[in-house]
Order: sequence, then C-alpha cells, then structure tokens
Amino acid sequence: MIALDILLDGLFAAVAAIGFGAISDPPMRAFPRIALLAAVGHALRFCLMTYAEVDIASASLCAAMLIGFGSLWLGRGVRCPMTVLYIPALLPMVPGIYAYKTVFSLIMFLQSLNDPGQGMQYMQLFFLNATVSLSVIALLAAGATLPIFVFNHQAFSLTRRRRPVHTTQTDPARKAEPAQMQKPENPSE
Repeated sequence: MIALDILLDGLFAAVAAIGFGAISDPPMRAFPRIALLAAVGHALRFCLMTYAEVDIASASLCAAMLIGFGSLWLGRGVRCPMTVLYIPALLPMVPGIYAYKTVFSLIMFLQSLNDPGQGMQYMQLFFLNATVSLSVIALLAAGATLPIFVFNHQAFSLTRRRRPVHTTQTDPARKAEPAQMQKPENPSE
C-alpha cells in the first residue's frame, strides 16, 4: 500500500511535469527525463513528509536538490540545458494550496474590516500561508540551482559536443607561430 502511494504520487507529478514542459516547448528527447525527474523528486518529498515527518519546506529543498543534480546528470545525455529539465519538474511541487489560502485569507481580511477579532484571525492565516508558500518556492529555487554553482563548468557545457584534442592544438610552438607571422619584419615599413 505504501509503495502504491509513492508510485501514484510520482506518476501524477510526472504527468503534471510533462504538461508544464509542453508549454515551454523543449525537445521531444527531454520529455522522458523531465517526467523521471518530477516523479523521483515529488516521490522523495512525499516520502519525507509522510513517513519521516519532515516539514514541507525542508522536504522540498531535498527534492529540489535531487532534481537539480539529476538534471545535471541527465542533461548530458540529451544535450539540454539544466533549466529545460528542472523547471518543469519543479512546478508540480509549488504549494498551490498554501498560495490559494494566502489569497483567500487576504480577501476575507478585507471583507471583515468591521470585526477586528475576525480580521486578526484572517491576517494571522495570511502570514502563515504566505510564509509557507514563499519559503517553499525559495527553497525549490535554491535547491535546483545549487548544482549550477557547485559544478559550474559542467552545467554550462551540457549543450556542447566534446571535441577531440589534437596534438597540434596543444603544442605551444604552434600557437606562437600565427602571432609571429602577423608582425611585420621591419617596423619602419
């Protein structure tokens, strides 16, 4: 039963990520990797929150780091930038219910200006839900971009083909020859 819950959570996240990915029009070869990243990341967050009783912000950070490092690893195979893979995979983890409750609490606060007690209750709910929403979104962004800072060279070379190294390119004498050929022999001419 537990395995089925985890698999269903990953499956629904993968479907949502494919939908989000289709909006940004990535290459077709990237869709299986987007789905895999979303499924694994969301399933990790689900497991941490449900079975390890980790809060949503910390679980989202761990899942976003997994998605970020996974997009670095999987991006090499399809020669796609990391952002093409990790942004659609992260979008199913945006806390929509907390964002909805934030806006709802603000609207209810504005409608209950005549009742200070009820207004304070809605303002408290507004700040609670806004804090959760913003912290989860910030930690999703931080966790997914961490691999770019840790593996800077690899992250920006995902779309480049590797060129074979020739001995003539690495020979220092060969590099000096073109520079000498450009100088005129006699500076007075």
